[in-house]
Amino acid sequence: MRQWVERFLEDLAGEKRSSPHTLRAYRHDIEEFLQHWEDLPKTSVAPERLDTLVIRSYLASLSGRLSPTSIGRRLSAIRSLCRYLVRWEVLDQNPARLVSMPRRPKPLPVAPEAGAMEQLVEAPRADTALGARDRALLEVLYGAGLRRSECVALDLPDVEGEEDRMTIHVRHGKRDKERLVPLGTAGARALRAYLAVRPKLLHKARGEGAPEALFLNCLGGRLSGRSVARVVARHRPAAGIGPDAGPHALRHSCATHMLDSGADLRAIQELLGHESLSTTQRYTHVSVSRLLQVYDDAHPRARKKPPSGS
Repeated sequence: MRQWVERFLEDLAGEKRSSPHTLRAYRHDIEEFLQHWEDLPKTSVAPERLDTLVIRSYLASLSGRLSPTSIGRRLSAIRSLCRYLVRWEVLDQNPARLVSMPRRPKPLPVAPEAGAMEQLVEAPRADTALGARDRALLEVLYGAGLRRSECVALDLPDVEGEEDRMTIHVRHGKRDKERLVPLGTAGARALRAYLAVRPKLLHKARGEGAPEALFLNCLGGRLSGRSVARVVARHRPAAGIGPDAGPHALRHSCATHMLDSGADLRAIQELLGHESLSTTQRYTHVSVSRLLQVYDDAHPRARKKPPSGS
């Protein structure tokens, strides 16, 4: 069985081009599943013996220890392995397809208030190359609602426009779909200020650096997703934003604040590049929650106490 697991992981790395992080996660989850399988009494850990009962037994052992999201991730890894075994005719059918995914809670997106977001994007000092880069990065995350993976993938030709208005060509999804995203006056100015000092960062490049990348790190290479998270974390305290607000919170705030100001839900879906409108509709719950809070705080009837003795 472990030989087939190794072949499966090699296929992920080669044909599927999965990232090292994904490969480590798959290996960990499948190894944990195999260990549980080996510990079962009177069982043989052979590919042809893999069935629904073994998988359900494993998931039951995780219940109470792990969150539904973590359990779902492990089931996804097992399903992928089973599909691979079916493809190579080791199994006649996929035993994992009969096992349902655990229901995952859907927490509301973290979306700081507009005032806090203003403070966040204006927190970096714009008189240094890295400060100008941070300001431009935060403006793009919030002003254009980009994912951090989309930000770090941007190249110089992806940005174009006039003095106070820019558009960004964004590639997203597994099939590299493209969408055109506008960037407003404040974001455009911040981005132009960064582009003026960007050569200072590229000058520090080790080797050839990343001359085509829009956002550079301090050594002239392409900025990484983890570095984007560090930029947000570095400037959060100045805006009084809690540690639960990462780069994605800026994207959430972009959508929520536009919705609060009357933007059309379909337009927000197009801006964010959501495949399904149901994903965008999550932001309506955030806006309703804010509306209820405003009502409770402001309306006289909401604050009126019930009569004594009732």
